[in-house]
Amino acid sequence: MTHTTTEQPARRASGAVVPVLAFAGIVVAVMQTLLVPVIKDLPQLLDTAPSNATWVLTSTLLSGAVATPIMGRLGDLYGKRRMLILSLAVMVVGALISALTSELLTMIAGRTLQGFAMGAIPLGIGLMRDMLPREKLGSAMALMSSSIGVGGGLALPLAALVAQHADWHALFYGAAGLGALSILLTLLVVPESPMRAEGSFDLLGALGLSTGLVLFLLPITKGSDWGWTSGTTLGLFGASAVVLVLWGVLELRMKAPLVDLRTTARPAVLFTNLASIMVGVSFYVVSLVLPQLLQLPKATGYGLGQSMVVAGLLVAPLGLTMMFTAPVYARLSAKYGPKVTLIIGLLIIAIGYGAGLGLMSAPWQSLVIAVVLGAGIGLAYSSLPALIVGAVPASETGAANGLNTLMRSIGTSVSSAVIGMVLANTANNVGGVAIPTMHGFRVSFLIATGAVAVGLLMALFLPKPNRAPQLLASSEEDDAVVELAEEVLRGFRGRVLGADGSPVARAKVTLIDRRGRQAGATLSEEDGSYALAVPTEGAYVLAARASGHGPLASSATHPGEAAVDLDLALPGEAVSA
Repeated sequence: MTHTTTEQPARRASGAVVPVLAFAGIVVAVMQTLLVPVIKDLPQLLDTAPSNATWVLTSTLLSGAVATPIMGRLGDLYGKRRMLILSLAVMVVGALISALTSELLTMIAGRTLQGFAMGAIPLGIGLMRDMLPREKLGSAMALMSSSIGVGGGLALPLAALVAQHADWHALFYGAAGLGALSILLTLLVVPESPMRAEGSFDLLGALGLSTGLVLFLLPITKGSDWGWTSGTTLGLFGASAVVLVLWGVLELRMKAPLVDLRTTARPAVLFTNLASIMVGVSFYVVSLVLPQLLQLPKATGYGLGQSMVVAGLLVAPLGLTMMFTAPVYARLSAKYGPKVTLIIGLLIIAIGYGAGLGLMSAPWQSLVIAVVLGAGIGLAYSSLPALIVGAVPASETGAANGLNTLMRSIGTSVSSAVIGMVLANTANNVGGVAIPTMHGFRVSFLIATGAVAVGLLMALFLPKPNRAPQLLASSEEDDAVVELAEEVLRGFRGRVLGADGSPVARAKVTLIDRRGRQAGATLSEEDGSYALAVPTEGAYVLAARASGHGPLASSATHPGEAAVDLDLALPGEAVSA
């Protein structure tokens, strides 16, 4: 178990922190969708076979999947702002490499480096948790989580416009410029989080997870080219299963693992991650289907005959609606909780895809589908980090959100492979060119609806969240009392957990100052939660003891400005001599 410490007092976060971090997320999404308008032209542009050109997209996906949990853990250990800047810097270097080449291998190397930017999403969420007051955290994390959809929606029409009127390398110069701007804004506005996880980086675990993910995602992205029953595809799937099982055994034995699998196995985390995969599947289906439907010629009898730019503009409200749902999510979540908000979001997505089965005959209908699905996906995406943050200790925020972002990426990868296979197998061959059919589009929407149904089932299994106590004034004269009570709550808080991760009730938690004197004491609640006020900032020791468990002493530093989240994990049963 790792514990949270603070190396330095936190600088007070300015009001610009949230938009700057959200802008970083948008930049990451822009990088991901950059090449969508020129996908079909890549073989000609790079003078290579279509099967080789797909590596330009696959390489970014693989590196992003590998980098996301690793950068999250490094952020927990060495500073989330530092790792955020590093992720963006690597992306800028990759974009410049791609901008200066038309050679396949060099382009793949540049695109691989660009994938490292995916770590910015969980790192941004972690920074928000560490710096923002509770009343602002919900809407901020919602905006950060939705930023990947916002950037994707805005990038499509802009990238299409650039691709039609300029050299396609200008796309990479634009991405590099946005990345550099994001780094500058982060340096100027975002303070470093004082929160640190104790322990060392699990290099062997990182190598194991990276190998397992590559072995798993590679056949998903290339299975349609290799054949889903080919020896290569099945062999890689089998190898990934073996590697990931061995990696899991290793992680369970590590004192400071890359991913705390015991925490990941908690129902709140497990079912959130499973629901995240399904949300990722549903998000990518509309991104694959609507642009193709809009751009198919009217001569097909069902195509809508729109230009690349117009198609991008009609799909753009998908991302814009996701952005505008952030304040709506904050109100719904404050009243009903993130679990209910996730369920509402999934129901709206199901309605959008269900209605979409009959709304494919006019461009304005595509706009309606995009708006409805954007609202549902925005609510669902916004709920995920809140559910994760509420279920893990502060020292694991970056790694846990990194894993959750990875789950979404796996969902989009599976969606891309499955929908690509469906559209290919239902296409009409006209003059040697495969033309997607309306039947294929509708089957794709049905698959998305099925994924949402599975996600809804996972959401229903989520446990009821533990609500933090709220202080309310019944009249104006009570305001001063409430303000004083809130000041008292600015100390250490968290949960007392057993060795198996279950909450420990009525555990005695004692606060000891640097001189060895008791500064406070309390008993944990039925859900394991505790709260201790601190008399002043500085170094403390929190000692916890409960019947049937060994004692625990954990050192931590309080910055003196806000509450510090610190979970206390008691050892197993004490053995009497």
